[in-house]
Amino acid sequence: MAEVEYRAATRAYPSSPPVRAVDSLDLEIGDGEFLVLVGPSGSGKSTALRMLAGLEEVDEGSISIGATDVTGTPPKSRDIAMVFQSYALYPHMTVGENMGFALKLRKTPKDVIRSKVAEAADMLDLRDFLDRKPRALSGGQRQRVAMGRAIVRDPSVFLMDEPLSNLDAKLRVETRANIAGLQRELGTTTIYVTHDQVEAMTMGDRVAVLDGGVLQQVAAPRELYDKPANSFVAGFIGSPAMNLERVPLRGNGVVLGGHVVELPRAALAAAEGLDEVMFGVRPEALLPVADSEQGMRMNVELVEELGADALVIGSVDVSGDPKRFTVRTDGRGTPAIGETLTLVPRDSEEVHLFHPSTGQRLVSY
Repeated sequence: MAEVEYRAATRAYPSSPPVRAVDSLDLEIGDGEFLVLVGPSGSGKSTALRMLAGLEEVDEGSISIGATDVTGTPPKSRDIAMVFQSYALYPHMTVGENMGFALKLRKTPKDVIRSKVAEAADMLDLRDFLDRKPRALSGGQRQRVAMGRAIVRDPSVFLMDEPLSNLDAKLRVETRANIAGLQRELGTTTIYVTHDQVEAMTMGDRVAVLDGGVLQQVAAPRELYDKPANSFVAGFIGSPAMNLERVPLRGNGVVLGGHVVELPRAALAAAEGLDEVMFGVRPEALLPVADSEQGMRMNVELVEELGADALVIGSVDVSGDPKRFTVRTDGRGTPAIGETLTLVPRDSEEVHLFHPSTGQRLVSY
């Protein structure tokens, strides 16, 4: 096991102007930590992982594993094991041969290889499949073989690049739980890349959010959800997404749906000098109430029944322009399409304000 550190690490592709796929990344991953890199397509998360693996150059800054600077070290000498999006199994080899192949290349004694493969197979419930070829396995089983191939190497760091993207939805849920449990059992430092923010929130000790090659925030999942550092993180983390709109300030609140939604004093103080703010509130933090002068009006346009709860989607007037808002409600008492709801934030601490230009968070409770 080992700590990993990016120090102002940059990957710039030659073009005019140069494209900084990863831009001055400063990030420390603790020994034994499970860190998830998450972001939209093109955010630089896979490039950052490949820089650590030695598959992409580091044009500026440095990367270290443990106490060793590995910036110029060849991939094979970095003591890492990588699990790719594609399983990359050898079709002519059995499961056991695939899992032990890296050790065979190192000229590890055969009895040691057999022991390590058997141990990993027991962890991954693959003991009965060791003599089969990959074509005889399901997608989930192939992914477990790829995991086993990484485990037998006993590396300092596991690197996983969207390993579940080829699995169906049900298998993804099951496999991500298996990976998280396995990582806790092994205690190996793990860096996991995904574009799926639900995956990130359910697996990582901490989550690092990237956008445009720049680190936006790194924190525990709950902190990311409750206290996003900026409007990008606020809109990216959470499903369904946070309601985010630029709204005018007036008196003691913001103007939404034709009415003033009051803000706490700390929020008003943080927004002093601004004519408008980026207002954010999560769907579950909006409550339908009896008609109130302090609530905002939403015209219901769509109701998505989810069983125990429902998503109510409608339009709210913002400075004369209808904007779409989403509310999570009890599934047994949903409003009708065309109905008008009056909504208020459940708690002042669940209202998020961001600077209208920079997007940075204005207040923390």
